[in-house]
Amino acid sequence: MRIEIICTGDEVLTGKIVNTNFSYMSQKLEDVGLAVQWETTVGDNRDELLRAFQLAGQRADAVIVNGGLGPTVDDLSQEVAARAAGVELALHEGWLARMEEMFRRRSRLMPLNNHKQAMLPASAEMIDNPIGTACGFALDIGKARFFFTPGVPRELHRMLEEQILPRLLARSGQQTAIYLKRFHSYGLGESHVDALLKGVEDIVPDGSVKLGFRAHYPQLETKLTVRGADMNDIQTKLAPVVEEVRKRVGNFIFAEDEKTLEGVVLSELTAQPASLAVVETFTGGQIAARLAPLPGAETIFRRGTVARSVGEICAAVGLADSVPSGEITPEMAEAVATAARQQTGATHALAVLVAVDDGADRIDFGGTICLGIATGREVVSRRSRIVGGREWVRLGAVEMGLDCLRRYLQGLPLHERIDFEKTDDKA
Repeated sequence: MRIEIICTGDEVLTGKIVNTNFSYMSQKLEDVGLAVQWETTVGDNRDELLRAFQLAGQRADAVIVNGGLGPTVDDLSQEVAARAAGVELALHEGWLARMEEMFRRRSRLMPLNNHKQAMLPASAEMIDNPIGTACGFALDIGKARFFFTPGVPRELHRMLEEQILPRLLARSGQQTAIYLKRFHSYGLGESHVDALLKGVEDIVPDGSVKLGFRAHYPQLETKLTVRGADMNDIQTKLAPVVEEVRKRVGNFIFAEDEKTLEGVVLSELTAQPASLAVVETFTGGQIAARLAPLPGAETIFRRGTVARSVGEICAAVGLADSVPSGEITPEMAEAVATAARQQTGATHALAVLVAVDDGADRIDFGGTICLGIATGREVVSRRSRIVGGREWVRLGAVEMGLDCLRRYLQGLPLHERIDFEKTDDKA
């Protein structure tokens, strides 16, 4: 099935906002075995929108249109869709009542211009939006079935996953029983994991398992898309493949499916039970920022200490009289973690100290990372060097700190070499 995505809006066309909706939709379609052939971005112009709809209706089998369903004068999707399909706009009484009820529940009077959102092409099928005022709709233009979606990301996500993907799969004639299994890892690059998993799809010989990747440094998402007659069939096919992926990628997998690295760390601390203090340089407090807002963190997370210099960090944790000179070392990270644990009364403390190179940001710009983990019975540390630019170093330091803490809590080795490290004699 040939699919096109049309994204609308002057703010998207001019680059004033980054079009994350397209990447989200394209990825979700790929996850269920559907590929996008064209992506078109059109501003808020009636004639240009009409031409885009007409062209897509000639060359595609299905089209997803994103944006232009709001109540303002520059929201044109319903009007232009009706024109392209050769029908009139008609008031959808059911959706108008839904909107009025939404506003009533919020103790607000619905503005008159919101009536525009209940005006749909006369031949359209309404697609529900359970969390917003812009309903979606579907209709035929040319030889293609068009699906119109709101531009608000969280509304789009619900509509795409719950209603549009099942319709597209049904139109494609593919099996609609489909499951996506995801593995999240840190430390191995995409090509490395691809090599490790060579032939894993062949465990299921009928070709119903598809392996894919999504790299977003410093993490890698490994995906298994599985089709079957029903979910029992899918789970039977999936089980041996999942076992093999876990075996080959090993300790580098930190979470699966909807779980996150910070969520796993918090779960491990909660299970012990334990508490945590975090000390960071250069990372801007991003380790604490990923842990502290999680549900349940209020009983686990004691304190986050953030500074740009090691001297300030030492002063903050009570080591003002013994500020080290020279380059950072694992021993320094151990001392800071130990002091932070004692100061806060936490059972565990993580210190991540980063020293970045001097000079301009460039591809060979790097940083040295020394991290320490202190508990009441022991202190462990790790040193690493990452090269690739300031942001590359910062992201790598945050992820390495969280992942080493995860490894420590799970009884795994801290020192398995990762693909992002630059080898030197001290690491």
